[in-house]
Amino acid sequence: MRRQPEVQQQPSVLWAERTALLELRSSLGLRSKEWPIKSSPCLNWVGVLCQNGSVIGINISGFRRTRVGSRNPRFAVDSLANLTSLVSFNASRFSLPGSIPDGLGFELKTLQVLDLRFCQISGSIPFSIGNMSNLREMYLSDNALTGTVPSSLGQLSRLSVLDLARNSLTGLIPLSFGSLQNLSSLDLSLNYLSGVVPESFGNLGNLRLLNLSGNSLASSLPTQLGNISSLVALDVGSNSFSGNLPDALWLLPSLSYLDASRNNFTGVLPNVSLNGNLTNRVFNLSNNMFYGNVTSVLRNFRSVDLSNNYLQGTVPGYATGVASLNRNCLRNITSQRSVRECANFYSLVGLPFDNFGLPNGTMPPPRSGHKSNKRWIILSAVLGGVGVIVLLAVVVILVIVCCRKRRTSSPRRTGVGPAPTGTTAVPPSSGVALDLSSLGEAFTYQQILVATGDFNDENLIKKGHSGDLFRGIIDGGIPVIIKRIDVSSGTKDSYMAELDLLSKVTHPRLVPLLGHCLGNENGKFLIYKYMPNGDLSSSLYRKSDSDDDSLQSLDWITRLKIALGAAEGLSYLHHECTPPLVHRDVQASSILLDDKYEVRLGSLSEVCTQEGDSHSNRFTRLLRLPQTSEQGASGVATATCAYDVYCFGKVLLELVTGKMGISASNDPSTKDLLEEIVKYISIYDKELVTNIVDPTLIIDEDLLEEVWAMAVVARSCLNPKPARRPLMRYILKALENPLKVVREESGSSARLRTPSSRGSWNAALFSSWRQSSADVAGMGGPGPSSLKRSGTSGSHSGSGHNGGGDHSSSNRKQSKDVFPEPLDVQDEERSNDEY
Repeated sequence: MRRQPEVQQQPSVLWAERTALLELRSSLGLRSKEWPIKSSPCLNWVGVLCQNGSVIGINISGFRRTRVGSRNPRFAVDSLANLTSLVSFNASRFSLPGSIPDGLGFELKTLQVLDLRFCQISGSIPFSIGNMSNLREMYLSDNALTGTVPSSLGQLSRLSVLDLARNSLTGLIPLSFGSLQNLSSLDLSLNYLSGVVPESFGNLGNLRLLNLSGNSLASSLPTQLGNISSLVALDVGSNSFSGNLPDALWLLPSLSYLDASRNNFTGVLPNVSLNGNLTNRVFNLSNNMFYGNVTSVLRNFRSVDLSNNYLQGTVPGYATGVASLNRNCLRNITSQRSVRECANFYSLVGLPFDNFGLPNGTMPPPRSGHKSNKRWIILSAVLGGVGVIVLLAVVVILVIVCCRKRRTSSPRRTGVGPAPTGTTAVPPSSGVALDLSSLGEAFTYQQILVATGDFNDENLIKKGHSGDLFRGIIDGGIPVIIKRIDVSSGTKDSYMAELDLLSKVTHPRLVPLLGHCLGNENGKFLIYKYMPNGDLSSSLYRKSDSDDDSLQSLDWITRLKIALGAAEGLSYLHHECTPPLVHRDVQASSILLDDKYEVRLGSLSEVCTQEGDSHSNRFTRLLRLPQTSEQGASGVATATCAYDVYCFGKVLLELVTGKMGISASNDPSTKDLLEEIVKYISIYDKELVTNIVDPTLIIDEDLLEEVWAMAVVARSCLNPKPARRPLMRYILKALENPLKVVREESGSSARLRTPSSRGSWNAALFSSWRQSSADVAGMGGPGPSSLKRSGTSGSHSGSGHNGGGDHSSSNRKQSKDVFPEPLDVQDEERSNDEY
């Protein structure tokens, strides 16, 4: 007997709800792979949960849209109103650009869980959300929400979790939040909220986690917070709070993590006894204005960061190994503030200063503990004076020798011969002779006109600082890019330097020059190979109108391929050319992509030899004599390979985060964005990086490790000190072995490696990381995972005590991990140049 179809024996969703699901499938552009139209939603649709024939849960987290749906993504969930039993809706990491519909709160009154994290939502939070009377958990973090926090959220009496972190919300914290008696977790971090913390927060008896960090909150913390006996983690760092830190907070029975750093808190440490069962407390009170003596309150802590305050006196034994006390006014430890700085502060607050235990007017002894010797001081001064005289004599002799050599070896003439074959990329003088036979085919001006349609505006790609770029078709239908150089604009030396470079160096990672047209008086033309995929800045999110199933954005494998290709090209310039060459214009628009997304470095008109690598002797390079200072193609001082490394680090961040434009700009907003991003990059915590990963990327656990590794490499490239940035050859090795980067470096054996270990490329790479991130580990154990993901415990390197709650580098006090490399005045123009 023939077996009946299995579908008839299984439950199915109600007809009205099936229709609603199909409408949702269409409006959001969900794929048939997850929601097959001919199957039962309750049985075969991914993320659909049913009970008694009704849909109670929908989870489309991380889904990809169809090709048609990706052309017009929008927040279109009106059909959810017809799912009358819906309890949970999770669309995290699914793109929902646009505003939350105003009527959502009226339509989803049965909803208990709403998760819309990383959905690219903009606009304000609708007031109607307050009508979701059954809502228990709401996650709206990591979007672009603006406006004020609606007071109607205080009507959600059953709410236990409210997460609004990492948006652009402004205004005050609603007083109505004090009515949320069931609230156990409240995260408002990294917004632009101002005003005070409502005293009514003291009524939240079930609150366990409160994160208000990274805002512009001011005044003092209400003492009522000490009434929240269930509070486990409190983060109020990076605000503008002042006054005393309430003593009641120290006495909270369950509080194990407190971050009050980067504020203006002041006062003395309490001398109270804590519950003996809480020996794992982690407090961060750094970068404030606490003063007075270190008290016994520290006995019950695992870790306390009190650096960058004004504590004085001696350090008791029980604080050793527990407290970080750098940059205070303490007697018996090193790395403290100066006497003047401490004295000025205590004078300002009207309190006596112990002057490091010395009589007034007496300077403290050297921290090294060695006694000074007058004879040695006098002898050192004499020897130093003699050394200065000898050095000046050497300088005078060198200047005379150099002048004589120039006079005898360089006869007066207007032109010089070709550069020696052993040198590369030294910009030729105006009379230099180039071997054009090695620079491709010579085209006529008429061929150029025909190829570009008489320079039709439709063929104009962009206007660059070294010339206008046009699409063209030359003989045989070959597509090319033609750069028209206006010699009257002063860019002659630039294109001559590029021709000189391409005549001497060849590499598959440099954009191929197919030919030139240099015989026309009104303009010069360079012809390059056409790159079908343009540059990185235009390809990462290119929308395809073709019939294939191409992605809206590049997948991770392609992004890693692009990073490797660019690193190969730069490594060739830095390490295989003699002397080393500096690109000086590394950004997304300079990384050209062929039909297979293979990288070709463009924008070569600014390439020059590395500063200090000319053939002048070491003394002249050290003293920077005017006679030996090299000039780049643009007439400005040459840069260093470390500058390229810094710029490449910004490109890597663009590939990780999807935030294009980072590498092309150095304005204050870009600096602020970099500061926000690097807080989420730690070699010790992979989960942090998920806060900055491009939400359009679909990655599994192994790929996430590769993303993490690239982010770590990028931060190493952004070391504030050029000498501590990794060499490009080490960066290339790291990108070739991304899993080895994070898996070996995070292991204990990696700590024993030093930059001098030549057999370990990642040791050299991470010498940069440790220098810029050593202070991150100094805090001790991190706080709860939810606070760690918010980025508030990711870096403690800021100095000073002014908290500041805005997101600028002057107030956030988290910018010491990354400092922008000084740029030439022409860098803004370079951002428009590809070839």
